[in-house]
Amino acid sequence: MTYDEMRLPDTRDAVLVVAFEGWNDAAEAATGALDHLLEVWDGDELGALDPEEYYDFQVNRPESVIDEDGVRQVVFPTTRVFETHPTGTDRSILVMRGIEPNNRWRSFTEELLAIMRELDVRLVVTLGAMLAETPHTRPIPVNATGSSEVVNRRFGLEPSRYEGPTGIIGVLGAACAAADIPVVSLWAAMPHYAAQPPSPKGSLALVSALEEVLDVRIPVADLPEEAHAWETDVDELADGNDELLAYVHQLEAVHDADTPDPSSGESIAQEFERYLRRQGND
Repeated sequence: MTYDEMRLPDTRDAVLVVAFEGWNDAAEAATGALDHLLEVWDGDELGALDPEEYYDFQVNRPESVIDEDGVRQVVFPTTRVFETHPTGTDRSILVMRGIEPNNRWRSFTEELLAIMRELDVRLVVTLGAMLAETPHTRPIPVNATGSSEVVNRRFGLEPSRYEGPTGIIGVLGAACAAADIPVVSLWAAMPHYAAQPPSPKGSLALVSALEEVLDVRIPVADLPEEAHAWETDVDELADGNDELLAYVHQLEAVHDADTPDPSSGESIAQEFERYLRRQGND
């Protein structure tokens, strides 16, 4: 299905949240966050890209599934667009969940831009996750950057200073910026020694950061309990490995030295502002 065949929702000035499986999605934290949104906000699929030009089906294989009527179907990997409805609001937020393409990245990006124009997207929020030297026992850091000075001022962000290899998130973000579509990019820093997916703690961190950007309450459902269980599992892994345990303690010391005291006036003020925003959206 191409963008001109996509069912268009009755929205204007839309916000689009995007994540892709693959290089941009360490421990599947980013796509896990999107899956959570689609579940708690009852995502309704609007359409999907024709995957033929973009994916190597020997790398991303189709799946054989049996539908509700007992009919076997083959589902091809692709990129899909959904409409969601945040609980308790009259807003409509669009979600794009895909797989990093194997081929024709520029054509892929142009097709996504065409979809955004058709949907009248005025803000794109990309979600990503990377492996980093961060301890699993502390909150997962999320780095937020904007595509321009205007976006950075609007959301209180710092410009990105990154230079180096990039994935489809970086390519799409640059294309959006060139097309004058504002972009906010959220990246979770996942513990590199605990990269086995899924990672509900990473997804929870991205959901919390996304809540701040969208200024809307996102129900967390079972994510906190799942995140605690994940942390407990990694604790047990570290407890059985003296070298890994010492490394985790080293990361904790570095993290704690760089983290402001949670009882400081600035931290309390920030937490109170978050509380007021959530109350305003209840």
